Amino acid sequence: MTGFLGSYLPIIIYILLCILIVLLIIICVKVIKTMNRVGEIVDDVDEKVKSLNGVFSIVDSVTDKLSALTEIISDSIIVFVKGIFKRKKKKIEAMETEGNEDEKEE
Repeated sequence: MTGFLGSYLPIIIYILLCILIVLLIIICVKVIKTMNRVGEIVDDVDEKVKSLNGVFSIVDSVTDKLSALTEIISDSIIVFVKGIFKRKKKKIEAMETEGNEDEKEE
């Protein structure tokens, strides 16, 4: 039994190691081919994204202008509303001061 293990076991191990090396080489070749395909796809996507940069810059500038416009409109509405309340407050204060002056005169 020990003679069998001593003579045939190294041969079986070497054969299995050769098979393993061949399988690893095949897997490496497939991985390299896949990586090349992925690289081509990434380059294609990058090219398409670069072609859309003009559209994105236009959209960005339009949104900037719209936000500035809405900010101006909202600021003017706020100033208008504040002006209305200040006028009412001044009228009320004027009426109170007139009422106080009338009371003092009597």
